[in-house]
Amino acid sequence: MDKELLRVVIILIGVLVMIGMVLWHFVKSLRYKRAADDYYDEDSYDDRTVDEFAVEGEEDGLGVFALGDDLVDGDALLDDKAIKPSPKAAVAARREPEKAVAVPAPATSRTHLPILIEFSIVARADQGFNGEDLFDAFERVGLRYGSVRVFERVDANRMVDFAVASMVDPGTFPDTGLDDFYCPGIVFFMQPREVDNPLAVFDDFMETIDTLADALDGVVWDNQRQPLTAETVAQFREILATA
Repeated sequence: MDKELLRVVIILIGVLVMIGMVLWHFVKSLRYKRAADDYYDEDSYDDRTVDEFAVEGEEDGLGVFALGDDLVDGDALLDDKAIKPSPKAAVAARREPEKAVAVPAPATSRTHLPILIEFSIVARADQGFNGEDLFDAFERVGLRYGSVRVFERVDANRMVDFAVASMVDPGTFPDTGLDDFYCPGIVFFMQPREVDNPLAVFDDFMETIDTLADALDGVVWDNQRQPLTAETVAQFREILATA
């Protein structure tokens, strides 16, 4: 046999074998698919098959649990009305005191208060107030000579409630040569927004001014450089009382 003819025959035999294998796999897959469809066919089930698994009597065949009134109702677990706490849990809930929730007190706004209150004492005498007299009077009312060379009212926390300055520029008092120092008046400053109790500080502020005005023989002026009246003082007290 010619070699070329032999080669062609071998090739044809190989092709036929491959075609046969493909057809065999195709037929096999169709057979498995038909068997699966028959297995899940609903018509193959009947009431007889279901009855074989029915539990008869008050106990199941395995004796795991009794089929009685003590069974848990699954639907009741989804019913809010059927969920009731046990008596012990209810008693414990009643005995446990409710914890009060601390609500922080709102911070009091002081924007309505005046930024500065400024009153003055002006000397009746033409020469004004002498330095020695001023230091003695300030010491008697408890004012302290501060680092900025003005007198201050210092509270228990070492905070300044109000200050007293001189009407002579730059407003300071000398620490030496007091016999030669004179000033036409003294100025009192208070910042209501910066103190803890504005009304109490203002009352001390006014009491100090009245005491010094009597001791130094001076006239009290308001911030408009007019004689201070009781009505003006009452208006400031009313405003500061809201802090």
